[in-house]
Amino acid sequence: MLELKDLYFSVTETDGTNGGRKRDIIDGLNFTFEPGKFYAITGPNGSGKTTLAKLIMGINPVSAGAIRFKGRDITGLTITERAKAGIAYSFQQPARFKGITFRDLLSMATGIEEEAKLLDLLRRVGICSLSFLDKAVDAKLSGGEIKKIELATTIARNPKLAIYDEPDTGIDLWTIGPMVNLLKREQTEHRTTTIVISHNRAFLKAADVVLMVNRGKFAYVGNLDGALPMLTDLSICNFKPCREGEEDARCFR
Repeated sequence: MLELKDLYFSVTETDGTNGGRKRDIIDGLNFTFEPGKFYAITGPNGSGKTTLAKLIMGINPVSAGAIRFKGRDITGLTITERAKAGIAYSFQQPARFKGITFRDLLSMATGIEEEAKLLDLLRRVGICSLSFLDKAVDAKLSGGEIKKIELATTIARNPKLAIYDEPDTGIDLWTIGPMVNLLKREQTEHRTTTIVISHNRAFLKAADVVLMVNRGKFAYVGNLDGALPMLTDLSICNFKPCREGEEDARCFR
């Protein structure tokens, strides 16, 4: 479905003396996301989680390596071209638009203008009020409301691959459970390959596969039970990737 091949993203850090030093934010990742599965990506702050998501969506350019989607090399494609291919991205901090209603935004995202169909989309994401359609997508909305709008515009496009960057940011604890159920239902009913970046245990528990990232590499790939020891004792923070031929008890294979 989605294949990462020797993927790198590098930045140049300047210290004022040597003209800059290259640092790999994503360091040679190789992985294949299978169709219709739910993946949760977690790891320490600054480990490369959001950078990886932005590389997949085309927001950041790849420094080296390749990304293949449904057998097609999309490494050089634009964000728009990737969206047309079936990839959707939900931002950690959704945009707000002065003077635009949710009805306008949803219609632009889907091409749907019939009110009955728009209401069906609202119900699909757990919004029951018709009045919600005419709310302005601006600073007056609560964190939970703006997140529901972001989810609705993502889900309404029926993407083949949906990426959600910390969807629980800014919402109350009572909203997380229904949100997890919503994304799982979309994954099951629409065969959507779902990638959620989160520190929240509810998303990690719901995932078919948990991927733990640190220093731009996968420190662990498996289920939540196997990930918990590294999360609870914080050994993920000390993750040191093994290099070829290296034998060191401090590194993970």
